[in-house]
Amino acid sequence: QVQLVESVGGVVQTRGSLRLSCVVSGRAFNPLNMGWFRRAPGKDREFVAHIRSSGDITYYADSVKGRFTISRDNAKNTVYLQMNSLKPEDTAVYYCAADRSYSGNLYAVQSLYDYWGQGTQVTVSS
Repeated sequence: QVQLVESVGGVVQTRGSLRLSCVVSGRAFNPLNMGWFRRAPGKDREFVAHIRSSGDITYYADSVKGRFTISRDNAKNTVYLQMNSLKPEDTAVYYCAADRSYSGNLYAVQSLYDYWGQGTQVTVSS
């Protein structure tokens, strides 16, 4: 059984930083393309960031570009989301997700991801 377990989020002040991690178990991690998504209160879940299985190609939503960094450590079966310069509008439940296949430019399409974590709350206070 494949499991994705996100680290506990938390409450951080505006302009603060937080790093989320997501550990994958139950299958080989290296071939997986990984993504982070979030659901803000009253909104639909949206794409945040994506990293290819190779680790050398990343994509970001415009709203987080330059502030968030996605990375992975294949030796630890873990994907990270480093969040800097946080804003109140970054408040959301954050989810990691895994895609077993190469989806090219469709990395933001949620239905293409095969596995999802349970989500972790991040609250940015003003």
